[in-house]
Amino acid sequence: MGNNKKSHWENIFSTKNSPNVSWFQEVPTTSLAFIRSLNLPKTAQIIDVGGGDSYLVDYLLKDGYEHITVLDISEKALEKVKERLGESAKKIEWIVSDITEYHDNTKKYDVWHDRAAFHFLVENEQIETYLSIAKTNIKNDGFLSVGTFSENGPTKCSGLEIKQYSKESLTEKFKESFEKIRCINENHETPFNTVQNFTFCTFQRK
Repeated sequence: MGNNKKSHWENIFSTKNSPNVSWFQEVPTTSLAFIRSLNLPKTAQIIDVGGGDSYLVDYLLKDGYEHITVLDISEKALEKVKERLGESAKKIEWIVSDITEYHDNTKKYDVWHDRAAFHFLVENEQIETYLSIAKTNIKNDGFLSVGTFSENGPTKCSGLEIKQYSKESLTEKFKESFEKIRCINENHETPFNTVQNFTFCTFQRK
């Protein structure tokens, strides 16, 4: 399954440009607002999980953050961002990996950001693995932000099944190791003029 998933996403990012995918955001407003609200030092360790070719990293660099990591299953997606950033790409740590196969326990993060990666995990074993990795790799008192399709959102993305979450069910998943700070529902308008409803929850590591 892992190799099939990787092939799927390599194909997506090889054949489609950013404005031609449903998740495209010219400005990742919600994600930026969350990170900025923490008022962390510019030396904070930040990871964008399932970052793809998102513009979040561009804005974090502009904000002056010095330790940014972008993880994605698709090498092609990360190549696109590196090309876009030019010389600035050297300031970023790039990791090509399925998040459920990420086993580097040497680095602890102040901020773990995930917009629309977690909801692709539909099997309990995958979900439990993700939760364990997040718990291991987020500092005590560190922060986690997760965005998923809500119960009023799509049931598939890019031809793949996803798992919908309400504010309550997403909080329930993370409650063992994380304390909820805030949950919201938000509409994302796609480049195709359709609307996708998201659940965003932010947590702090206990």
